Amino acid sequence: MAKISKSYSCTSCGLVTNKWAGRCDGCGDWNTINESKALSNGPQKVSIGIEKGEKILLSDLSPSIKNLSYSKSGIAEFDRVLGKGLVSSAAILLSGDPGIGKSTILLQAAARFGEAGLKVLYISGEEAASQVKLRAKRLGLSTAPIRLGSETNLRNILTTFEDEEPNLVIIDSIQTIWADTVDSAPGSVSQVRSAAFELTNFAKRTGAAVIMVGHVTKDGQIAGPRVVEHMVDTVLHFEGERGHQFRILRAVKNRFGPVDEIGVFEMASEGLAQVKNPSELFLSERGKNIPGSVVFAGIEGTRPILVEFQALVTPSTLGQPRRNVIGWDGNRLSMVLAVLESRCGISFANHDVYLNIAGGIKINEPAADLAVAAAIFSAKEDIIFPINTVFFGEISLSGAVRQVSQVDNRLKEAQKLGFSEAITAPRNKKKPKDGINIRETVNLRDFVNMMHKYKDSTEGLGDGKP
Repeated sequence: MAKISKSYSCTSCGLVTNKWAGRCDGCGDWNTINESKALSNGPQKVSIGIEKGEKILLSDLSPSIKNLSYSKSGIAEFDRVLGKGLVSSAAILLSGDPGIGKSTILLQAAARFGEAGLKVLYISGEEAASQVKLRAKRLGLSTAPIRLGSETNLRNILTTFEDEEPNLVIIDSIQTIWADTVDSAPGSVSQVRSAAFELTNFAKRTGAAVIMVGHVTKDGQIAGPRVVEHMVDTVLHFEGERGHQFRILRAVKNRFGPVDEIGVFEMASEGLAQVKNPSELFLSERGKNIPGSVVFAGIEGTRPILVEFQALVTPSTLGQPRRNVIGWDGNRLSMVLAVLESRCGISFANHDVYLNIAGGIKINEPAADLAVAAAIFSAKEDIIFPINTVFFGEISLSGAVRQVSQVDNRLKEAQKLGFSEAITAPRNKKKPKDGINIRETVNLRDFVNMMHKYKDSTEGLGDGKP
């Protein structure tokens, strides 16, 4: 076994030596040489050993030393997703499918931040500077105060940042940046990890905010190592279908604001226009008197939002019926179908089930269970629900309908858009909501019986009566 070397230091002058002596050779004091304790007791070849570094600066929780500053772009939907706005020294990762509008929204936001007084640098690794200028001209941003560059060498990029001292830098994209100290191609795991670490470290050292664009895989996941997502402060994901004009900017991770907060945009010829009332827009083309169509009152982040769930149940000629879903979790759809079949006696063994959320938005919260069950039941039994009714509630495996959070905000949004009735789980607060009738259902069997009761009724639901 290799012998571990020892280190000695003088308590008076700090002189370090590898052997003990009675008198310090540096300051001349006697009996001040003591053995230094090792920083690590691990194996000598892989541990950091006995050599000490510099003591770091410690502080308390008082914000008097340095406060984080917030900057607003003026694009309300973009600022909403970031939290209170753009935070200084923040590292942000923005991902999304190709052509979804990542570069467009960042160029628009960069222009607004520049007009607000921030020094903005936009570095493009995928396009030439002339191509970015063409997009800026199309968006009407040719005169925006943005410094533009086209580079992929990380060393050159960081040197430029140190010299320019910007407030905000945008890297489009992180997969094109390469470090000359890493022996692999740009876009590889090691290159992406190294580039993201250096850019994040630059943000923390200088106080500049860094926004990095990230690619996604064919499954919609962020390409590259997951350590990049842990490394940054905020992860934003751009959602939307090519066939829809709506684009959803969602906060997947945010150290400065709520998670799952969304900003809604509409793709137009002049760029991405923010949608201030997404619920009204998602329901604008909703059909009337159609089985399988229900409205769900949901919460995305801090925002209540109403969307339409559409279901179609048809006889199947296949040995294994189809279960297709767009905008919701397919595994949760299977669970709702199993509960309907086991607890309510509604069989789907010989039927194909299709579920879609209108508008291209994706819903993740369990509160949509009751709306999904209502849509499927409506399509299976050919029941038309009144157009002024909303649904929300979580369904357990026992068939019980459970209460969800922020009920008052959901009801307030529904009432604002003209809905007069809500079907949900029993509430703890028995105080009625003014202007909207609440029908409570304890479990899914009671809900199905309630729907059968009104199947042949000419009044139907939504008549304002309890």
